[in-house]
Amino acid sequence: MNTRFMRMTSRLLIATVLALVLPVQSAYAGIVTTDKVAASAQADSSRERIRSYLNRDDVRAELKKQGIDAAAADARVSALSDDEVQQLSGKLDKLPAGGDIIGTLFTVFVILLVTDILGFTKVFPFTRSIKH
Repeated sequence: MNTRFMRMTSRLLIATVLALVLPVQSAYAGIVTTDKVAASAQADSSRERIRSYLNRDDVRAELKKQGIDAAAADARVSALSDDEVQQLSGKLDKLPAGGDIIGTLFTVFVILLVTDILGFTKVFPFTRSIKH
C-alpha cells in the first residue's frame, strides 16, 4: 500500500479516537421550586441591606478604627452563604433604632475573623489559615 495513504489514514484514526475519548460536558436541568427562588431573592435583598449598612459613614469609621478595610468587608459580605446573610440580617433587625453599632461591628468582625481562619479570605495579618 501507499505510505502516504497509510499516514493520512492513521492520522485521521488518531484524531477520531481522541475526539471520542475526550470528556464531553453534559448539561443538567432540574426543576427549581418557588421556595428556592424566593429564598434566593430574599438573600439578595438582605445582602444589599447589609451592604447599605456597611456603606454608612459611622460604620465605615468604626471599621477603620478596628483596622478593617471597607472594601474587604464588602467582599466578605459577597462571600457569605445565604444562611449566614439571613442570620446577620436578622441581627440587624433586632438592633434598637439608635443602633448598637459596637455589637454589630463585633458580629461582622467575628464573621470576618472566622472566614479568615478558614482560609476563604485574608484580611487580618494576625490570623493563620487552616488551609495551606
